[in-house]
Amino acid sequence: MSIGFLVDEDQPMVWRGPMVTQALNQLLNSTAWGELDYLMVDMPPGTGDIQLTLSQQVPVSGAIIVTTPQDIALLDARKGLKMFEKVEVPILGVIENMSGYLCPKCGHEADIFGSGGGELMAHADSVPFLGKIPLDIRIREELDAGKPTVGHDPDSELSTRYRHMALRAAAKLRAGGTDYSRLFPKIVVEDS
Repeated sequence: MSIGFLVDEDQPMVWRGPMVTQALNQLLNSTAWGELDYLMVDMPPGTGDIQLTLSQQVPVSGAIIVTTPQDIALLDARKGLKMFEKVEVPILGVIENMSGYLCPKCGHEADIFGSGGGELMAHADSVPFLGKIPLDIRIREELDAGKPTVGHDPDSELSTRYRHMALRAAAKLRAGGTDYSRLFPKIVVEDS
């Protein structure tokens, strides 16, 4: 599901906090999700209204922090990680996106955005490092064609990376257990 399905293609999303919150609630509560194993919500970077609304109004089992390896991106990613810790959402791990550029002609990998920043952040914050995804033109081409990499080419090295990260995150989620008791009111039975 995407907010893009609910607005005109050319309409800018210039919304204040309450409108964003209302849209998030509508997406979550009015979508016919069917039976799900997992519901993953891709959010913009930062620690704003949308992140707080999600963590306060929805039973969130865990957060995955996605960053690129350069220092400026790591600053924002760390703020997001700390915000989720503050609202008691478990951090399932860190993924480093755009970790090296793979040349489609020769296969050479170049660290144009730096290297290892996500892994260093995960280590410094004592959370799992889930893996790296390179900047690879196939990912963009396949997504633009509506065929995500894992579905389009399930045996590729890129698909293997995605699967390994998903398995690590799922294992962390399972190991942590889920306690939603804080979301429900306390019921007290008194003898009269």
